[in-house]
Amino acid sequence: MNEKKYKPCDLVIFGALGDLSRRKLMMSLYQLDKANFLEPQTRIIAVDRLPGNRTIFTEIAHKSLLEFLPCPIVDEAWARFSARFEYLQLDISSADEFKKLGAILDQKNRTTVNYLAIPPFLFKSICTGLQKAKLVSKDSRIVIEKPIGYDLKSSQEINDTMQAVFNEEQIYRIDHYLGKETVLNLLALRFANSIFTTNWSHSTIDHVQITVAEDVGIEGRWEYFDKSGQLRDMLQNHLLQILTFIAMEPPVNLEAKSIHAEKIKVLNALRPIADYNVGKRTVRGQYSKGYLKGKEVPGYLEEVGANTESEAETFVAMRVDIDNWRWAGVPFYLRTGKRMNSKRTEIVVYFKQQPHNIFKDSFYDLPPNKLIIHLQPKEGVEIEVLNKIPGIDGSIRLQKNKLDLSFLSQMKKHVSGGYERLLLEAMRGNNTLFISREETEAAWTWVDSIQRAWHNLSDSPKPYAAGTWGPNAADALLARDGRTWED
Repeated sequence: MNEKKYKPCDLVIFGALGDLSRRKLMMSLYQLDKANFLEPQTRIIAVDRLPGNRTIFTEIAHKSLLEFLPCPIVDEAWARFSARFEYLQLDISSADEFKKLGAILDQKNRTTVNYLAIPPFLFKSICTGLQKAKLVSKDSRIVIEKPIGYDLKSSQEINDTMQAVFNEEQIYRIDHYLGKETVLNLLALRFANSIFTTNWSHSTIDHVQITVAEDVGIEGRWEYFDKSGQLRDMLQNHLLQILTFIAMEPPVNLEAKSIHAEKIKVLNALRPIADYNVGKRTVRGQYSKGYLKGKEVPGYLEEVGANTESEAETFVAMRVDIDNWRWAGVPFYLRTGKRMNSKRTEIVVYFKQQPHNIFKDSFYDLPPNKLIIHLQPKEGVEIEVLNKIPGIDGSIRLQKNKLDLSFLSQMKKHVSGGYERLLLEAMRGNNTLFISREETEAAWTWVDSIQRAWHNLSDSPKPYAAGTWGPNAADALLARDGRTWED
């Protein structure tokens, strides 16, 4: 058990019978409880509009674990975990209904953490209901999921809704990528090791690639995704957040304000992509039918419920430049798409090549050293270097080797999922790994410019076959700079 004690919580999950709760939250909370990270008196209060009771919700939660948990359920852990449950049917459109929640909460002895696992258009009803029922104290917190808006304007409206009831310090905007071990390890790699601290700029780094590839298609999210597209759904939050961790300056300390301040500086330094350069800096794609894992899969326009004339992009690649002293002249290549060859999320930092080569018998051009940071499907860090091939034949021949810092194989540690860490930090009251309002709005300002430029360009997304790495134009994007993707 973690030695430091924290105040118990009433974790209120609005939308507790929904997909997010069943797939992610129940599994993550169970894992935390199994590892003895939840305070003994913490309760889980499931709130939904559907009729039910504690027994019914317990059965649903158990079925969810059987379906989504990657390991067998431990009876002792399940008994302890399920004993925390309460269930409340609540109509959030009626402010008076929130009095029923007030009768369950223990605001004197527990911190109330409201987790909104619901669509953003329902946020206002919940905030109003909590306020009118006097269920918001200085210790209360609210956790909200992406998407935080559709553009800058809608993001501001959501933030205004939250801040009419909660202070900024009480609002936890979640991006589960920020809970991943390897994203956090970027802080340690960069700022605890002089080998990287002194070699982390345009002087030594040639370019950086960030890939977030999904092998799944729409998975029943057609109505939402077709209005959003891959730029808004993935790049605006996940990829830009990863980029800020790679590119930010050393924070004064590890407190939330210090880290948020440095991330905002990066977002504000992103070179705008607009009408004049969008054609050379970005690529949009949309998957057509193809083969994945040996099976034929439909194209985007052939999915169930599809709008056959949709021009929503399912793939985005772009070159991003950061206009500051550290990163002048270093391109960041970002790529994300659905129905790609495999599920893969990684960061590859390419260091500059040696200016002179004395090992031409092995490599006519010495390949660059690479720092490869894997986020999924496995998590860990590799450093690619050149090493001499052992032998006494009188020649010095080189080969590529990887120094493997995989968490599972090298450190023998369980790597927690992003939700596990972020749920725990929200209950503990640490918002370092969550996104500030200023970060959200700076990201939307930059992305909105790209969206407008695409609209003005009137250029349809380029097709790519499912099971590939995107349209050919994505390869050309790097080829123009004399580079290739890390495939």
